[in-house]
Amino acid sequence: MSNYFIEDKDKINTVLETETELEGELFFKTSLKIKGKFRGTIRTQGLLYVEKDAEVEADIIAKDLVISGIVKGNVLTTNKIEIEATGKLYGDIKTYKLKIADGVFFDGNCEMLSQDELEKLIQTENLKPNP
Repeated sequence: MSNYFIEDKDKINTVLETETELEGELFFKTSLKIKGKFRGTIRTQGLLYVEKDAEVEADIIAKDLVISGIVKGNVLTTNKIEIEATGKLYGDIKTYKLKIADGVFFDGNCEMLSQDELEKLIQTENLKPNP
């Protein structure tokens, strides 16, 4: 049995390595680990993992999100968010399930919603996870 709240975080399809710096819009369906820097927007129906030394400045919509690095932006997940001990989040959270480790820095507001409410919010605000 895994100690992780999000068990699939070790089964990542794509990795943006530490030397990577990207700006723009990311749309994907499966999973992505960011080890470098990204600025823009991120939309996925899968898992986004922000690695320990990563820096992300983006509004994020995802099914699942793991934050070990720094995220500056608002976050909406339709399933779960896990913020690990090294994680820092500067922004608001809207989610169904949340796990925050000891030592996390969080500057923002958190709103816990049902999965139906989150799906309706995405549709109402036209915040589609994928184009």
